Amino acid sequence: MTLAPRDDIARRKMLGILAGTWLAQGCYALAELRIADAMGDGTHTADELAAATGTDPVALLRLLRALAMAGIVAQPEPGRFALTPASRLLRSDVEGSVHLNAVMQGDEVFRSFAEITHTLRTGEPAFAKVFGVSYYDYLGANPEAAHNFHESMGAQQVPTGFASVDLTGVAHLVDVGGGNGTLLAGVLAAQPGIRGTLVELPEAVAVARPRLAEFGDRVGYVEASFFDEVPPGGDAYVLCRVLHNWRDETAAALLRRVRAAMAPGTRLIVLEEFLPEAGADGAAGGAGIVDLLMLVTLEGRDRTGDEYRDLVTAAGFTVTEVRRSGAGDVTGVLEAVAG
Repeated sequence: MTLAPRDDIARRKMLGILAGTWLAQGCYALAELRIADAMGDGTHTADELAAATGTDPVALLRLLRALAMAGIVAQPEPGRFALTPASRLLRSDVEGSVHLNAVMQGDEVFRSFAEITHTLRTGEPAFAKVFGVSYYDYLGANPEAAHNFHESMGAQQVPTGFASVDLTGVAHLVDVGGGNGTLLAGVLAAQPGIRGTLVELPEAVAVARPRLAEFGDRVGYVEASFFDEVPPGGDAYVLCRVLHNWRDETAAALLRRVRAAMAPGTRLIVLEEFLPEAGADGAAGGAGIVDLLMLVTLEGRDRTGDEYRDLVTAAGFTVTEVRRSGAGDVTGVLEAVAG
């Protein structure tokens, strides 16, 4: 039976989606085996790259050929391959590198998605079935994976919405769960009159210290779980991409811990990706993809702006504003004060 043209297009589209993981894992291999690093800025044969990376030349040729046909790497002349502007980011030594993100996505995340049916049957993260422990317990027991996670998350750009936050009157900013210190470093560089405190687990602080070293005694560190300790004395507290990692009751406990450290009137700044409100246009669907990642790896979930408002209000804050960064942008900002 011959498919109608519209049905044939739909079938091709779905087959392309199903094969997407093959290309993603090919990119993972370029990163994990340092093939992208070996390619550098030049052109190479598969034999040359195999010798440099300890891989099989025939297998590598077939991978590079497939990635070239998909437009992920270039083949400027027969048998010679080079990185494109996109695949160049798989190198570990370039600005904006996604090397560690590719390693994480290709290993722990990929293996978790293979068990997504477990999550749909039980409501529990597939990660725990695959690895036997929760995601954060796994990171605590695997320093290399923890390093990859913190560096990868830290390599993300500070949410665009943070640029709209007025820090006038803030002399001490506390970044709760601030990863490798990217957000705090940006604030301290731009605002010489502000000092900051990073609240993070020891493995994250170890990554952050070199990044923040230039700011000397303007930076303090609390090496602890933010469920156990949040320091008092800040004029403003930031939670950037933190609450979505946790289910409602756990996120609420974190917010109460932060509230307990704050004097009345102290500011809270929450930066998250907001899901569209019910019935709204879901074109800014990036948050939905991230929520799928949360579903299989962590206990958390993405939320709408109103859902974040409810969480924050219930923890003893007065919400002053909830906004998106701009039209079609999933980045959201919630500002509140301690009641």
